[in-house]
Amino acid sequence: MTTPAVYHLDQKHCSKPIHRWILRGLFCGMIWGLSYLPVQAQLPSLPSLNDLNPFKQDEFDRLDEDDLDTTLHTPMVGEYTRIGGNTAVRVYGIGLVVGLKGTGDDPPISTQRTYLKREMALKGVKDANRILRSPNTTLVEVKGMLPPLVQKGDLFDVEVYIPGSSEATSLNGGWLLETYLTEVLPTPGEGIKKGHALAVAKGPILVSTDTGDDTSQIGMQKRGKILSGGRSLKEREMKLYLNNDFRSVRNAKRISDKIGNRFYHYDEYGIRISMAHAKTDTEIELKIMPQYEDNHSRYLNVVRRIAFRETPVAQNIRMTRLKDKLLDPKTAETAAIELEAIGNEAIPTLEAGLDSKWLEVRFNSALALSYIGETTGLDELIEAAEKEPAFRIYALAAIAAVDDVEAHLKLRELISKGNITSAELRYGAFRALSTLDENDPYIRGNSMNDQFVLHEVKTESAPMIHLTTRKKAEIVLFGKGQKFHTPLVLRAGKEILIKGEAGDGKITINNFHLPEQKQQQVVNNQISEVIQAVVDMGASYPDVASMLSEADVQGNLPGRLEINALPKAGQFYVRPAIASGDSESKGSRVRVGNSNNVPNIFSEQRNHDARGTRSEDGTTFDEEDDDEGGIRQVGGEEERDNDVEIDAPDSEELKKSNYVERRTRFFDFKNPFKRDKE
Repeated sequence: MTTPAVYHLDQKHCSKPIHRWILRGLFCGMIWGLSYLPVQAQLPSLPSLNDLNPFKQDEFDRLDEDDLDTTLHTPMVGEYTRIGGNTAVRVYGIGLVVGLKGTGDDPPISTQRTYLKREMALKGVKDANRILRSPNTTLVEVKGMLPPLVQKGDLFDVEVYIPGSSEATSLNGGWLLETYLTEVLPTPGEGIKKGHALAVAKGPILVSTDTGDDTSQIGMQKRGKILSGGRSLKEREMKLYLNNDFRSVRNAKRISDKIGNRFYHYDEYGIRISMAHAKTDTEIELKIMPQYEDNHSRYLNVVRRIAFRETPVAQNIRMTRLKDKLLDPKTAETAAIELEAIGNEAIPTLEAGLDSKWLEVRFNSALALSYIGETTGLDELIEAAEKEPAFRIYALAAIAAVDDVEAHLKLRELISKGNITSAELRYGAFRALSTLDENDPYIRGNSMNDQFVLHEVKTESAPMIHLTTRKKAEIVLFGKGQKFHTPLVLRAGKEILIKGEAGDGKITINNFHLPEQKQQQVVNNQISEVIQAVVDMGASYPDVASMLSEADVQGNLPGRLEINALPKAGQFYVRPAIASGDSESKGSRVRVGNSNNVPNIFSEQRNHDARGTRSEDGTTFDEEDDDEGGIRQVGGEEERDNDVEIDAPDSEELKKSNYVERRTRFFDFKNPFKRDKE
């Protein structure tokens, strides 16, 4: 009876070790078999944590210190990024012009009229149809270009047009009521698609009255301009975008840190704030340093030349190479910008360029030093502005970037020099000084009924009067106590008559459309007093400009009259043959800068399209990487001119080009503030 029980007990306890040995044998056999399989047949390896890490080191990170110290090529920020936000934005609106003298119309039924009536209703205007039917009003299109990096409240020019379907004949004497400008245009067949309001425009319209046939006169009367009539409602930011094959959160942070190490400022608490901030793995927000606020294009050029990664040893080696390039006129511009991107460490190298015998080398070295904040190159910039017209615009812009009392004094000397005949140089120096401090007592002007500013620069140099018809409305009288020559008979618009008898120091001004007790004034023949008097009697800025133009034609002015005499970008410079390294020719012509990239303080801010359409990343379709402020070669190589002498900058031909003789269009514009008797 007991035997079977014992048997079952032994079987139960003995089965466990047997099974265990069998499993162990099978497992060992599998391991032994897999060890003989070829490598290709082994199990696939799983990704490591390093492969999954978005911050893993790339090939560039794994370079040894020795490799970075001796590398011949230093990667720059510009090689991995492209620029966005540096294009002007076209803005558009539909507005209402009032104050016309019977030259308006009742706008025909259209999507534009519907849009304007809706805007008038939103502003609480009652009986819109009655206002639109008045012959003293008309519907207009308003267009403008919102500049890059514009700040909220900044002003810009706008243009006003009468639509082709309108029967209105002239905008002369008109005033544009407040009009919102958006970033959209009317779509044919779909009406106007309203976008976000980016700006608002209003003000008196300047209408050209240039001589010509009746057809051209009719066309010019239907369009006009409002100087600084647009006001930005938004701030536009500059951005850098990483190239697709380089985009990552880490790389965006690395580039923004590199830019921030070079360009930064401190907040009110003394905390250092970087001018670049990585927003995403693709986008970096870029702020403008104060010294570059009036030369955005140079700032972007310098940012693109910042080294992406470089050890102190490698930087010293690169600066040694750049010094040799700086002293060579053909490579001085590129070397100077790279040194400017390095910053304070490059100051001794740049100062060595100030001792060069070549004006081109001294000019480029001084440019970089000025934007770094040094005053050691101011004398060289003044020399370049005086001697070489092609360098002038960049030299004056660089001086305006140096917020130092020495820069103020240098510009004052340049304005008052008696041997300077160039209108561009005199007014350019004035514009640069007004950029440094518009309230400088030497140039401070007086507002003429908030329509324009009259500046009287009391110098002992030859008398000159300068007018502007773009960007800002101002008249500058160069010379102390300028007086009208008599006899004279002038008009300021169609309502004001100015008379002066021969040998008499008094000028009589009449406006018979004013109340009887205000119809006449008698003042001295000083030009500033006459301008003040005619403005008090209802003259507008274009009326005064027309009066001065007529006086110039009749010989009543003591000196020259100049209009929009701004320094030009993209001019040719004659490089001496010995500096070009070619003893067979007498010189080579190279273009300085780019006419499409003008320092902000000298920008004419025209609203028409510039040559070369720019894409969002800042490149143009008809040029490649044409940076501002540098020497540009014609057709990819220097243009030889065997007929140009080595001393060409002082030749008679260039002296003539130094003298700006302009007679541009004036505007006939009645005072928008004056009410009719009725």
